Amino acid sequence: MKAKTFKDAYGVLQRHARTLREQDEPDIDDLLRLVTESVSAYQLCQQRLDAVEQALEKTLASAAATGQTPATSPAAVSFSDPTTHQKGDHA
Repeated sequence: MKAKTFKDAYGVLQRHARTLREQDEPDIDDLLRLVTESVSAYQLCQQRLDAVEQALEKTLASAAATGQTPATSPAAVSFSDPTTHQKGDHA
């Protein structure tokens, strides 16, 4: 399963962690799949977190420069609207 959203990827990480914790005996045959999927999911989560952090920094800097509160700045409005993002956009 290829996660496409942060929520999906986070779910993959949670499921794989639970699987590994609950195993009485390690399933070596399935370990490579778990690790590969977990690394991909982790990378997607990290990309999304980095994008959110950058967007927040940009919004707060813009708001501070214009004297607006972050909730009323134009950058905050466009950031909160997921329909404004293009395919491949990580924010």
